[in-house]
Amino acid sequence: MAQASVTRRYRFCAAHRLHTDHLSPEDNLAVFGKCNNPNGHGHNYVVLVTVKSGVQTSNGGEMDLDRLDRTVAAQVVSRFDHHDLNQDPAFAECTTTGENLVLLIWDLLVKCLPSRQLKKVGLIETRDNYFEYAGGH
Repeated sequence: MAQASVTRRYRFCAAHRLHTDHLSPEDNLAVFGKCNNPNGHGHNYVVLVTVKSGVQTSNGGEMDLDRLDRTVAAQVVSRFDHHDLNQDPAFAECTTTGENLVLLIWDLLVKCLPSRQLKKVGLIETRDNYFEYAGGH
């Protein structure tokens, strides 16, 4: 069967502050600029989830988009929407950059979807910032 893919779009709003305890306050400001504001700032994130389509799943059908929507809602949107990312336990040891967030979203989804269905996760943070991860492919 030919392989194609489908990409679904999801949204959540979250706040964060780019900061690391490994740097001095002055170095944090130099590295992260206005994104190091002690009060944080927010983004209207867009998550693009690409899965294989036209591939038979264990129940004999193709990728169930309703299942995908439920999975993303439960694993990503409900976890991050209207939250401070810096308070999420996954960011206890790392900075809440877009790169780290897209990796976390991949890790949350890949374990909940049928084997090898997830192809790529994209994250739009701002008009100019897009992050993407495809599982090390």
